[in-house]
Amino acid sequence: MNLKQKTVSGLKWSFTDSIMNQVVHFVFGIVLARLLSPSEYGIVGMSMVFVTLLEVLAEGGLMSALVRKKECTEQDYNTMFYTNIVIGAVLFLLLFFSSEAIAAFYKKQELILLVKVMSLNLVFNSFGMVETAMLTRSIDFKRQTRINFLSSISSGIIGVIFAYMGFGFWSLAIKTLWQNLSRVVLLHLSSTWKPKLMYSWESFRELFGFGSKMLLSSIIHSIYKNIYSLVIGKYYSAEQLGYYSRANQFKSYITGSIESSTQRVTYPVLASINEDNHKLKDAYVKLLKLVFFITATLLGMLFVNAKEVVLLLVGEKWAPSIVYLQILCFGGVLYPLQLINLNVIKAKGRSDLYLFIEILEKIFSIPAIVLGVIYGMNALVWGVVFNSIVTYIANSMFSGKMINYSIFKQVIQLSPVFINTLIMTLVALAAGSILSKNLFISLIIKCLTCFIYIIVSGELFKIKEYFEIKKLAYDQFVYHIGKKP
Repeated sequence: MNLKQKTVSGLKWSFTDSIMNQVVHFVFGIVLARLLSPSEYGIVGMSMVFVTLLEVLAEGGLMSALVRKKECTEQDYNTMFYTNIVIGAVLFLLLFFSSEAIAAFYKKQELILLVKVMSLNLVFNSFGMVETAMLTRSIDFKRQTRINFLSSISSGIIGVIFAYMGFGFWSLAIKTLWQNLSRVVLLHLSSTWKPKLMYSWESFRELFGFGSKMLLSSIIHSIYKNIYSLVIGKYYSAEQLGYYSRANQFKSYITGSIESSTQRVTYPVLASINEDNHKLKDAYVKLLKLVFFITATLLGMLFVNAKEVVLLLVGEKWAPSIVYLQILCFGGVLYPLQLINLNVIKAKGRSDLYLFIEILEKIFSIPAIVLGVIYGMNALVWGVVFNSIVTYIANSMFSGKMINYSIFKQVIQLSPVFINTLIMTLVALAAGSILSKNLFISLIIKCLTCFIYIIVSGELFKIKEYFEIKKLAYDQFVYHIGKKP
């Protein structure tokens, strides 16, 4: 299988993995949102801020180093395996004994036990990192798709059962724990690789030399991603955090699939051709334009239908999250592009530059967060959009210099898609408001308007990305009915 076939196959299975998981989380998330209150979601969100941050530390940047390395030895795999377990255990103890301080910070006593229980996620995840890195190196996402799907289904069922029985926020905690534990168990059962009693300090130094800078970058990025939840939980309320988390979750049902697919597949693919600038630039430009077309189109549709989606699926009690969802759609458009730009820098082995960019970008985020605390939730959420724009500009400038593809060229080539999506949203909003006041009928009208506009504009203006998606969908349809394309 050549590189193009591997890339297409990897993207297909990675996207399938993400879509299937997002669908599962979406379905169970809707049920749980109707059974639980915004404040119960907010309480779990408070604990996950610290769990998510320490999960980055547990990975230690070694996975990125392992994926990038041209040839990996048995010593490399075993060194990473035992290193991650030790780090995971240490971080588990750190979070476990910090639970009272975290509860005092938020002034929520129920967080003491919750944080202690949630800290187990750090131990569970540390056991599955080698297998995940090995599958990512080989661009084998078919196996990961099956494993993630099974763990998502089983954890969703368990979460709903406990919520129905009246366990409140504990149902969300149990759901998360079971998903991570079952995923790691399935990874080990499906893998032919088994750990051996060996450890190499030389291997550790080599992996950590690249991974240490990636680790610091990941820590900074993780702090930034969770700072909004931290600030909302501290300066507002668990209920407001619940509204924000729900809006972000709806947005992530779309962007999460695209983000994880582009992140997991483009990095090993770009890393494999990092010495050929011509090939690297060609692959980068194609990915950038295709991903932006998909992301802009889907988030445009979500923006148009935000009110219908929230009220029809989770009910009136979640109505305050509608405006947050619409604002987050603006910022979400650029995030997958940021990842592709960063993957170019990683593929080139410039972990030092990667770290510098992360620090620079997050310094610019501080004023937006401060203004959000002063002027309210809407200002805080608009800060997410502002930071997304700044981050994209910074990432594009540095990655563009490496492959001679300036940010000006990027913006010029991406602007037709942006304009086309803007027209689509305006047409759909007008059609929905004029033709129906009923939420369900309005949702159908807006969605049909968007689909018709995409097809008509794609055929009329010969949009290359539209035809690529159309061909891929046709090939997959033909393949699955048992014929050769």
